[in-house]
Amino acid sequence: MSSRVTIYTDGSCLGNPGPGGYGAVLIHGEYKGMNADNYKEFSQGYRDTTNNRMELRAVIVSLSALTRACAVDLWTDSKYVQEAITKNWIGNWQRNGWKTAAKKPVKNQDLWQQLIPLIKEHDVTFHWVKGHSGHMLNERCDILARTAAAGSGLLDDTGA
Repeated sequence: MSSRVTIYTDGSCLGNPGPGGYGAVLIHGEYKGMNADNYKEFSQGYRDTTNNRMELRAVIVSLSALTRACAVDLWTDSKYVQEAITKNWIGNWQRNGWKTAAKKPVKNQDLWQQLIPLIKEHDVTFHWVKGHSGHMLNERCDILARTAAAGSGLLDDTGA
């Protein structure tokens, strides 16, 4: 894996549940600015969804955009997403038939199942960044997510 990619993601919901959106920034190599050819943004809004679903969709969409196996530093302000991977909750859920430690069905199972092959395909390191703390690229993702949630052309979130 010679390619190094940095990804920032965020999800937003105007009400939870309610209209929501995700935003993601993908940078191949070194950050050279928002107008550089190695910088891409992704966003989409949904009619009726949750914040956690939008956080997951941001990760799925950005990893799906990679055209070959890459080493990825993925930054999220979602402890839900970051800890599910770094604390191996996702492995435990799979072993327990998609049940939590409390024997309840795992929420957002459809999205977790989409994410699993993507994190196996790439060498992904999940990092947590405090949201709304002034980090430029995390703030950009927040703007993308909120704008998508409030925009037109909202999609149905069939798994919500």
